[in-house]
Amino acid sequence: MTTISRRSFNLALGSLCGAGLTGIGAGRAADNWPSRPVTIVMPFAAGGGGDSLARAIAAELSEKIGGRFIVENRTGAGGNIGAAAVAKAEPDGYTLLFASNGPGAVNKLIYKDMQYDPERDLVPIVHVCEVPLIIAAGLTAPVKSLAELVSYAKANPNKLTCGTPGNGTLGHISAVLLQQQTGIKLNHVPYRGSAPLASDLMGGQVDLAFDFLATYVQLVNDERLRGIAIGSKARNDLISNVPTATEAGVAGLEAGGWYALLAPARTPTAMIEKLNNATNAYITATRERCR
Repeated sequence: MTTISRRSFNLALGSLCGAGLTGIGAGRAADNWPSRPVTIVMPFAAGGGGDSLARAIAAELSEKIGGRFIVENRTGAGGNIGAAAVAKAEPDGYTLLFASNGPGAVNKLIYKDMQYDPERDLVPIVHVCEVPLIIAAGLTAPVKSLAELVSYAKANPNKLTCGTPGNGTLGHISAVLLQQQTGIKLNHVPYRGSAPLASDLMGGQVDLAFDFLATYVQLVNDERLRGIAIGSKARNDLISNVPTATEAGVAGLEAGGWYALLAPARTPTAMIEKLNNATNAYITATRERCR
């Protein structure tokens, strides 16, 4: 992994895990919480792998904690619009954030005018899972492998369109890293999430997608999209026919992120712990993975 990606992802993970649960929030948890619906803000479009996971967790929390947990999609600015809404919300346990490492931490290094500070304004509830990168191509794209991608892009600078789920996301950073490592130039097209990107990739509106793996597993296995490479050290057993970037000829292109549940700073500790316990129990029982 390059210096840029290591620094970004280490900061992201450190911001999430370093705060811990000790001393989170000073308010007294209401005995009757939740007495009204709890909103989990998903800062990317509905229909992607992360959105599906958020909705599964919301259903579990509704059952185990009681009350109603609903997912609301607030897209834009690489996840910053939805994350800012949660950061500015009352710390009363009724507004939560299901975030990736972009709006949860890394965007702070990328955007000049952030409306919130993830380290100051958000607190971690639970780390849900790790997520590797996939580079996928539409069936009409003029490349079928990472080697062909690099060769074609060198001969045709900026001709290949490269979709990502938004500026500052794992996909965007990884696309920049690939260009730096290989000297190629891609035409970046930011989306508001994985679902609209995958749809346009299948429709031929963009040539490539750099994104979290989860949304693309079934599409690649069903041969509706072509898997070019994944950004992990070893192949993924859910999509084992897709090589790692190193196997495909670009050594060291390893990229991955995470999903986590967060809350506004000063959310009462009792609520944080209740949400943490219920979500961890669900992850352990179902072995839910974003691989």
